[in-house]
Amino acid sequence: MAQTRSLTPDGARADAHIAVDNPATGAVVGHVADASAQDVEQAVARARQAQPGWAELSARSRAEFFTRGRRWLLTHRQEIIDSIVAENGKTQEDAIVEIVYGVSAFAHWAKRARHYLADTKIRSLSPFVLGRSMYTRRVPLGVVGVIGPWNNPLINSFGDAIPALAAGNAVVLKPSEYTPLTALLMEKMTRECGWPKDVFQVVTGAGATGQALVDTADFVMFTGSTKTGRAVAARAGERLVPCSLELGGKDALIVLADASLERAVNVTLHGALCNGGQMCTSVERVYVEEPVYDAFVARLRRRFEEVTSGRSAGLGSTDVGAMTFPPQMSIVEDHVKDAVGRGARVLVGGHTAPGPGRFFEPTLLVDVDHTMTCMREETFGPTLPVMKVANAEEAVRLVNDSTYGLQASIISSNMKRARHLAERLEAGCVTINDAQTNYMAFGLPMGGWKESGLGVRHGAEGIRKYTRLQAVSVNRFPTRRDLHMLPFDPSAYRSILRLVDLMYGNRLRRRGK
Repeated sequence: MAQTRSLTPDGARADAHIAVDNPATGAVVGHVADASAQDVEQAVARARQAQPGWAELSARSRAEFFTRGRRWLLTHRQEIIDSIVAENGKTQEDAIVEIVYGVSAFAHWAKRARHYLADTKIRSLSPFVLGRSMYTRRVPLGVVGVIGPWNNPLINSFGDAIPALAAGNAVVLKPSEYTPLTALLMEKMTRECGWPKDVFQVVTGAGATGQALVDTADFVMFTGSTKTGRAVAARAGERLVPCSLELGGKDALIVLADASLERAVNVTLHGALCNGGQMCTSVERVYVEEPVYDAFVARLRRRFEEVTSGRSAGLGSTDVGAMTFPPQMSIVEDHVKDAVGRGARVLVGGHTAPGPGRFFEPTLLVDVDHTMTCMREETFGPTLPVMKVANAEEAVRLVNDSTYGLQASIISSNMKRARHLAERLEAGCVTINDAQTNYMAFGLPMGGWKESGLGVRHGAEGIRKYTRLQAVSVNRFPTRRDLHMLPFDPSAYRSILRLVDLMYGNRLRRRGK
């Protein structure tokens, strides 16, 4: 990615744009605008004008627009796949996963939004609200700003816009400046499907563009690094607007001695290397019980040696694509170098692959421990450290010895034991005999603990977060005056105290309190 700017005579920025390159080839595949703060403010203003009309539509009507969008994605899937592969450098198979997510998300939120956002009747045991009808309702926030990452141009960018739109909000999306082209295709989709004007908009640009969106939106959905997430949360806090953050992860996988080793190896390999290991939910560290450690590592090593890496030239042409974000190459190299320097062994890979393009060899590390950076900090690349543990207790302790808590996995044939261990892991999501598949379960919340974020995507809370909660109480049988009202009547308040004592005091006396 390169930025170019021309200046007006008074030094102001004009016609700023960003060149987007293909990480697998280095070739420039497009140019996008580097939107200014004023551009963002204008987009948000347009969205704010469009939002009330969108919110007034019934959930059924909004679902119809989603149906059009789903059909458009399926009809134009090859165009979208090509766009993702070109700007991200991933394999076609990994790009297909994004298409599947997109059409599934449209279908899910179209069907479930009405249920998730329905009014909720409230019942109270208090005698002081007898006769009242009480309920809560969900109200759209207004304009949701979505700031997407570079690793999944469709899933974590437009994918987060779908439930926000289903809740009746307008959305302004700022995709990563490294992968903005797919987001622009989604904007094209809304136009060609006849969506209301300005309900969904894309503003492209670098960090300053995202900052301007945080400064103007009514809600911010951010996916990215913990460092940037802190800044987003701080600014949202200053403005007193809500935000949801999916941040870094150092996701762990435990292989118990009773596990099917074939299943364990397959889950581990895919969890670590799909999308080139560039997923917040990638398996980034593995703990294996000692009795099966040697056999597991031997099988995993053979599988790592079979994995291919390179530019995608169609289905089946390669397994692991390019490194999308240039600085990430240095991070991966540093983590491997630090591990080797502290005594780890590289069984497979370990080096930057020759160009053109940005590639790092799929790398398997053993003899690792928690003094090494690769076991404590997010790597976000096609590397995997595997550590021997004496037992499950040690594995749980080491999994929890992390500032992150996004996702974890357990491989075991004993479901009772695995569930018990899962409940002790400090992670927002735990999968048993799987890794990452929960991301396609739209009814299941997905969010991080600790420094892995705030809030969730998916599930009921994944759409309710895009709303304000309003409580309504209706006195259906109002009298002229209630007992507690001014001017105070001593006899009325003595009656209130007798009622309180009757309802609550006698219960305490019966319990001996």
